[in-house]
Amino acid sequence: MKEVGVLNRAVANALTKQGHGDLLMVTDAGFAIPRGVEVVDLSLEENKPMVLEVLAMLRKNFSVEKMFMANQTKLVSPTLFSKISNAFGEGIPVETVDHSAMKEMSKAVKTVIRSGDFTAYGNVILVSGAGSRWFCENEG
Repeated sequence: MKEVGVLNRAVANALTKQGHGDLLMVTDAGFAIPRGVEVVDLSLEENKPMVLEVLAMLRKNFSVEKMFMANQTKLVSPTLFSKISNAFGEGIPVETVDHSAMKEMSKAVKTVIRSGDFTAYGNVILVSGAGSRWFCENEG
């Protein structure tokens, strides 16, 4: 029986499908998820779980090299924007785009993980990265 790491089977399965450069999205409860995109729905009730809780779990098990968030997140929910921006540590680039562009980009993600978060514009697209375990025998 699995007792460590990601216990949710659907989330664990989604993470194993991610390769370098693939997209994974974590959304608030209200994001319009495109038809045909794999969805792992973690929402239990209002604000359970929160996007930041999902990201904290992912940080332990998933490498990210870049994030995308909506301009509206920064304007409407600046505290959330700041916390998401640092969810995988300092130095991860964050690119902001219009919310309509986020909707368009969501069509290209491999999986959407839906939270129960009711914070406006609480959505982030994560670009899968090569973590610190990777090395080059000969650099140069």
